[in-house]
Amino acid sequence: MARSQKPDLILMDLSLPEIDGWTVARRLKANAETKNIPIFALTAHTLPGDRKRALEAGCDGYFSKPLSVAGFGQALAEALEKVRAAREAKAASSSTP
Repeated sequence: MARSQKPDLILMDLSLPEIDGWTVARRLKANAETKNIPIFALTAHTLPGDRKRALEAGCDGYFSKPLSVAGFGQALAEALEKVRAAREAKAASSSTP
C-alpha cells in the first residue's frame, strides 16, 4: 500500500496482525520507493528497549501511549516540513537545465 499510495508520513502500530510493525518498518526502509517516507511508531509498547528497537527497525520517531499531544504534533509537523522541502528541492533540480 505504501509503495502504491506514496504517503507523506506513516503512523505505525507495532502490534499489527500477521506481521509486526518493526518488520514492516524494516521492509519499507529497505525499499527504494518507500525508504524516504518518515515512519513514526505509535504504540502501547513501553518496555525498556522498545523505543530503541523501533528506531533500529527504521522508525524516524517513537511515541508511546498515552502521548503528549503537543510533542506529537510538533514532531509530525517537522517531519512533514522535511518531506515538503525535499520535494521542492527535487522539483527545482529536475527543472533546471
